[in-house]
Amino acid sequence: MHNDIALFSELCDELFKEETNQPVAKPIPTSELYNQIDLSLNQNGVMDDVFKDTLKKVIKSTPKTASKSFFNQLFGGRIGKATLGDLLAVMLNNSMYTYKVAGPQVGIEKQVLKNICELAGYSKDSDGTLAPGGSMSNMMALIMARDFKNETIRAEGLSKPMTLYTSEASHYSIAKNAALTGIGKNQVRLVNTNSKGEMLSKHLEELILQDISNGLQPFFVNATAGTTVLGAFDDIKAISKVCKTHNLWLHVDGAYCGGVIFSKTYKHLIHGLELSDSFSVNAHKMLGTPLSCSIIVTQHKDQLHHSFSNEADYLYQTDGDDFNLGKTSLQCGRRNDALKLWTLWKSVGTNGLEKIVDKQFEMAQIARDYINKHKDYTLYSFDNSISVCFNYKGISANELCTALYENSELMVGFGTFNNNEFIRMVTINSLLDKNDILNFFETLETFVLTHSLKVSTT
Repeated sequence: MHNDIALFSELCDELFKEETNQPVAKPIPTSELYNQIDLSLNQNGVMDDVFKDTLKKVIKSTPKTASKSFFNQLFGGRIGKATLGDLLAVMLNNSMYTYKVAGPQVGIEKQVLKNICELAGYSKDSDGTLAPGGSMSNMMALIMARDFKNETIRAEGLSKPMTLYTSEASHYSIAKNAALTGIGKNQVRLVNTNSKGEMLSKHLEELILQDISNGLQPFFVNATAGTTVLGAFDDIKAISKVCKTHNLWLHVDGAYCGGVIFSKTYKHLIHGLELSDSFSVNAHKMLGTPLSCSIIVTQHKDQLHHSFSNEADYLYQTDGDDFNLGKTSLQCGRRNDALKLWTLWKSVGTNGLEKIVDKQFEMAQIARDYINKHKDYTLYSFDNSISVCFNYKGISANELCTALYENSELMVGFGTFNNNEFIRMVTINSLLDKNDILNFFETLETFVLTHSLKVSTT
């Protein structure tokens, strides 16, 4: 084991070197992957030197998500104290279903959940759990809402069609989860949005009333705190009024930007969160922990237990339900994903997490200011978002992003909204500074100048 730890340390040094010397890894075409790196699994193992060499090749060609040239996804960067917690979770290797096998690790998760509930404005009777990703957090909310509307469904199954509502700018997992839970994708109603991608509560009510008049059973509304493309925040308070009128469960999907609960400056973006029934947030996004750390909390502790508990005498042999976390979890065996957030939170405090969140908005504003000062750019996004969406010289966003990636210059993605395609630069890496933002634009502009990309003349 000590030799493997030494090898791990050596491989980390290799990774740090690659992040400095080649921050955007040279991509291997899929047609060449198995030719360039020996990924085969054979009857006999390989010598240590061959093993190490293969691992170094994997490291060299893997996208560097901690690099300051990585703006591609809704996560990025590497914060030491959070990484420490994740590594410790691997070494401890506890499963979180019972206190008997997890011990103080259960207390760590419960403490994180308690503090998240408080920041969300939830009551002291609230509770939550950690799920294997934001999509599964949304699924858990949908299941609780389904069972809350009709408690016999767990045993008997659906007896009549149920309908749910989410904005046309929301995450694709909502429709996927409707299919997986027996609701049906055709029962998902897409609510219109305004020019920023924010749900229109008036249209939401129209859809609900239409379904009621057709004999259907509305049960769930999904609001979004940080839409995937533009980073918009739905008006939770206005949506809540509609939900209360029709007795519908209101879930707030804060996977992307729910971390604003830590910021006094930006918490107004989720005004009314305390009126929701459930709320999810991914700490591996705005809070900068390693993947994955997906949290869901609810004001209905009893419903969480009702929807996900199942007796198992071979497993739950000691302690009460409150400390046997398998009673409220989607899965049975699971690692301690809360530990990485706890080590970060414990080390920097709530004020430190606030600084992490605020830094991302600061970097986004620097990017928007740069775009607004240069006539070759067109800005599509808005203030109070960490998704900076723009076009440069009318060049196809798809073409430019792909060329930057294939030439190992930058990793940045593109998106569409209202029939506009644009580059989507995400400033979620809190380790970025102003020079990194300016270097992004300098790299992009130099690349266009030196490569044959079609510039629009219109």
